[in-house]
Amino acid sequence: MKGLNRVSLIGHLGKDPEYKEISGELQVAKMTLATTETYRDKEGILKAQTDWHSLVMWGKLAQVAQKHLKKGSHLFIEGKLKFRKYEDKSGQIKYVSEVIVENILML
Repeated sequence: MKGLNRVSLIGHLGKDPEYKEISGELQVAKMTLATTETYRDKEGILKAQTDWHSLVMWGKLAQVAQKHLKKGSHLFIEGKLKFRKYEDKSGQIKYVSEVIVENILML
């Protein structure tokens, strides 16, 4: 059986996309998306919990993000979850989870 790596999120951008062109032909945009769930606690008080997701868009999607998206934009995104690790300047190993966006719908 094949695996499935699929993420669907609806939320608001936390800041303007960070856009870069790499080697003249490849574009990347990075941003964060906030998703908020509301629920009632045991006392019936309405609570909200916000999660932040790191998004990465490549190529044409990165260009769309740079041109049309800004802090507060309401989005539906689809993509796949990726994990990576890197070594920071002090030699510490850091772990990152990101959603590699394959589809967006501006709401």
